[in-house]
Amino acid sequence: MVQEHFDVVVVGSGFGSLFFVEGYLSRRPAAKILMLERGTFNSHAWQLEQNRNSPIVPSSTFRTDAAKKVWNFTIGVGGGTNCWYAQTPRFHPSDFRMRSQYGVAQDWPLDYDELEPYYFAAETKMSVAGSPEMGEILPRSGPFPQPPHKQTAVDAIMRKAQPQFHFPIATARASVADAGRPPCCASAQCNLCPVNAKFTFENGFTNLRQHPNVEIRTDCEVTHFDHAGGTVSAAIYKKGGAEHRVTGELFVLGANAIHSPAILLRSGIDHPLTGVGIHEQVGYQLEVLLDGVDSLDGGTITTALNYSLYDGPFRKDYAGALIYFDNRWPHGLRKEYGRWRQFAPLVVVVEDLPQDSNRVVLDDDGMPKVLHADVSDYAKRGLQESLTNIKKVLEPLPVERIDFKGMRDTESHIQGSLRMGNDRASSVIDAKQIHHDVRNLVVVGSSVFPSGPNSNPSLSVAALSLRSAALIA
Repeated sequence: MVQEHFDVVVVGSGFGSLFFVEGYLSRRPAAKILMLERGTFNSHAWQLEQNRNSPIVPSSTFRTDAAKKVWNFTIGVGGGTNCWYAQTPRFHPSDFRMRSQYGVAQDWPLDYDELEPYYFAAETKMSVAGSPEMGEILPRSGPFPQPPHKQTAVDAIMRKAQPQFHFPIATARASVADAGRPPCCASAQCNLCPVNAKFTFENGFTNLRQHPNVEIRTDCEVTHFDHAGGTVSAAIYKKGGAEHRVTGELFVLGANAIHSPAILLRSGIDHPLTGVGIHEQVGYQLEVLLDGVDSLDGGTITTALNYSLYDGPFRKDYAGALIYFDNRWPHGLRKEYGRWRQFAPLVVVVEDLPQDSNRVVLDDDGMPKVLHADVSDYAKRGLQESLTNIKKVLEPLPVERIDFKGMRDTESHIQGSLRMGNDRASSVIDAKQIHHDVRNLVVVGSSVFPSGPNSNPSLSVAALSLRSAALIA
């Protein structure tokens, strides 16, 4: 077999990998880049026809000791860009300094202001729809590429009463026909968007698909790296029943927060925190019955975010919560004549903290196994406090009753298993997202999060990757 060599070898093709390659090529356009993807390319048309994002079932690729804990992701070209709902709020400035401000978790090795230009660049690439009002709580250096989606009557009441907390959501679902995508059809089928309105690999990275120096090689499962003396020399992958080896100068690991640590463990790159701290947010659903206010008149699946319970001194003691105001009927319409739309469905998402007891390990046959005993007590207290305080948050509305509709199985946000930080003793990778012990190995994706903010992570993953690429290239 002829030895293959590339300037950059990338494992995975999800948000982290794609935005890293995008940022790297903007500074080194002549770089020869290979992306190794375990799955296949599944077009938008294929996904609609098959009613799934990928032929690979996520649970078939790992094991777990917690049967009730769901870990959801997509394996295929584009990774999470296929299955995501395209919610793109930024993290809050306080999320980056949890230890110094509230005495919990770890501080990130960067702050909001440092990441802000990369947030803006990622939003521009995704053609995000949003309102300038969001800048009141999440400062911005420029306008959103697209205007916000139409708000509901419920949002109008909440926004008038709580202008400091209630904002139109930022989302990579088009609000107007632009950037080659039609506007959102508000059918609430975002994981399989019927009109191709959300940002995906297929409609958003044509430049990489056509770039002469970028090869995306599918059906390639990377098993491990060859390394010595603090340097990776090659990636080893399986394809067509055979083992292959490709060398490179720089290696980028962006599988996901389960499979990235598994690859490092199989490689013998055994930093003591590898795989440690895997977690995601904790979510639950509410249905708010209203007296005389019709809802479901918005322009997209989720129309607004409420930050009343997100941040404050209370985070020293319990987790913050982000409230999503939805424009759908997950629990059915009301049955009373003429009052079918007099309700507001809410999703409440509570942050969790990494715990050393929750981790990714290898089973005897080398398959990753997720050990997850429970969410943190910090998150549990946050759940209870958010339930206690939700009535006060909703005081502007004519509320008849608030019904708890159950916990959500997953938020589909796997994170924290390869934490970033300045100190090797408390993190696996550094502020540039380079492995502390292997200096030509970059880790991208939500696995690098030192804490578990309760906003959707994809935009932050994209921004972090753009920043890492800029610093390294």
